[in-house]
Amino acid sequence: MNLPSLGSRGEGWVVLQFVCLALVAAGGLLYPGFVPGDDLAVLRLVGDLLVVCGLALVAWAIVALQPAKAFTAVPLPRADGALVETGPYRFVRHPVYSGLILAGIGGAVARASLAAGVATIALALVLELKRRREEQWLVERYTGYTAYRARTKALIPFVY
Repeated sequence: MNLPSLGSRGEGWVVLQFVCLALVAAGGLLYPGFVPGDDLAVLRLVGDLLVVCGLALVAWAIVALQPAKAFTAVPLPRADGALVETGPYRFVRHPVYSGLILAGIGGAVARASLAAGVATIALALVLELKRRREEQWLVERYTGYTAYRARTKALIPFVY
């Protein structure tokens, strides 16, 4: 299935991604759930930990891309970039997306927010489609990408 580019470099995918991220944040802030007593403290702790882990994964992934000049928010690979298979890219092909989804889940849990949870599902769907569009371009750009894709899961180590 050939997914649309949504712009010459896939800019539309980035817009959709940021809209979903804004919805996750707004859902958590505007529509927090009600959880009685100590359960809320536990949810906040677990959720905040997931947010920190997700954002740390995003940061680690961005740092790993810098030496190869491969970081870009759009799905079209940079012409001067190189394929990265080190750092978090040893475990998953799209750790930035994994980290954003994990942070979204954490935010929804921390606020016990169904609205943030639904927005996180929307974010995951947008990132999945963006990932598929990106991989069409990555296969065209890097001769080694097909082999890398065959041995490395997309978003969740050992699972998916």
